[in-house]
Amino acid sequence: MKRRDFIQKTALVSSSAFILPNIVFGKQVEDKKVRLGFIGVGLRGRNHLEQALFRDDVEVSAICDIDDNSINEALSLIKLKGKKEPVIYKNGDHDFENMVKRDDLDGIIIATPWELHVPMALVSMKAGKYTAVEVSATVKLQESWDLVNMYEKTGSHCMILENVCYRRDVMAVLNMVRQNMFGELVHTQCGYQHDLREVKFNDGKKAYGGGVEFGEKGFSEAKWRTQHSVDRNGDLYPTHGLGPVAEMLNINRGNQFLYLTSIASQGVGLHNYIVKNGGENHPNAKVKFKLGDVVTTNIKCANGQTIMISHDTNLPRPYSLGFRVQGTNGLWMNDGNHIYLEGISKKPHTWDDFKEYQDKYDHPLWKNHASNAEKAGHGGIDYFVLRAFIESIKRKVAPPIDVYDAAAWSAISPLSEESIAKGSVPVKIPDFTRGKWKTNKPIFALGDEY
Repeated sequence: MKRRDFIQKTALVSSSAFILPNIVFGKQVEDKKVRLGFIGVGLRGRNHLEQALFRDDVEVSAICDIDDNSINEALSLIKLKGKKEPVIYKNGDHDFENMVKRDDLDGIIIATPWELHVPMALVSMKAGKYTAVEVSATVKLQESWDLVNMYEKTGSHCMILENVCYRRDVMAVLNMVRQNMFGELVHTQCGYQHDLREVKFNDGKKAYGGGVEFGEKGFSEAKWRTQHSVDRNGDLYPTHGLGPVAEMLNINRGNQFLYLTSIASQGVGLHNYIVKNGGENHPNAKVKFKLGDVVTTNIKCANGQTIMISHDTNLPRPYSLGFRVQGTNGLWMNDGNHIYLEGISKKPHTWDDFKEYQDKYDHPLWKNHASNAEKAGHGGIDYFVLRAFIESIKRKVAPPIDVYDAAAWSAISPLSEESIAKGSVPVKIPDFTRGKWKTNKPIFALGDEY
């Protein structure tokens, strides 16, 4: 089924008769295993699945995917861990709807292509399930409102699985921010700077690197993700950088995004890569990529601060999220792992190595759970983001990264497209909290909590 038809039909399902959520009227789950269902068990979905299988307080009750290979890989993982085989849903694009109707599921984890996140999340929330959505949560601006409206209608929580919020150095800096080490924050920088040109291809036996295929001939994410670079010009993937600095700036909880401006360079990186590796006569050498190679977005906040976000995925470069946190007392920069604090650093106007600060300001979450995170992906942060989702289900409270965060952080993508399309003009960022940001209190990573 074409994704456009899928989304339209799923929207009709999500707008059907109201269902009272079981998270309000259902059974307590604190004293038993949290029962999870997975929609999408490709590479990213299996990362989450593997973390769930490590936990004694989680039962994987059901999995859903339309790809037999992904299902088989997931079942192999489950068997390897000696866990009970879950119920399988793989009968077409809408079989996930049958899965979320089950009354023996407490939470749903969605790790599918971006454009399917919201249609699937709405059905899951409608069924009263705690719902976790991979990044970015939304693609279109209206989808951010759809998530918020569904939550406010049903009370069903939705968490965006932004794992970088739990990165160890980022959390140490957050700890320092909360202790006023940087003084009043003034400016932050962040981004997604990751060379993604080398897509993989599959010969039916294994995946190889160095390919230039995408779409139906592509492997894994290349089947769908590269198409966004063909069709869109904006910051396609803002939340890895934006999420952590949004927590430091208390966005949606005492502070708010006001407006943004975005600008894009020319887009030549993917074309040059295809010609170099596939030749001038390769069919993809004729593809016109709309995405600028470097997209820069600037955000103004209600409390005065500015945020600069960079999206840079189609040129040769080392990986970096480009963090910079700057206040009236000094700044930290992720590149080079530098910090300078006036009156504290060893020499005036001279960088200190952040390693000297890491242990002292290590966040309690990492101090107390680092050993549990050793087997987790992305340097341990996958453990913490899944733990947060599970703990919120156990406690029957809002997740620490909630639906308003999912809406606001993800909305930067379509709004940046709008700004670029209109000549880099300022574009207002909606207040998805409808004014509640003025009285909302921070909830993310307080002490040893989730």
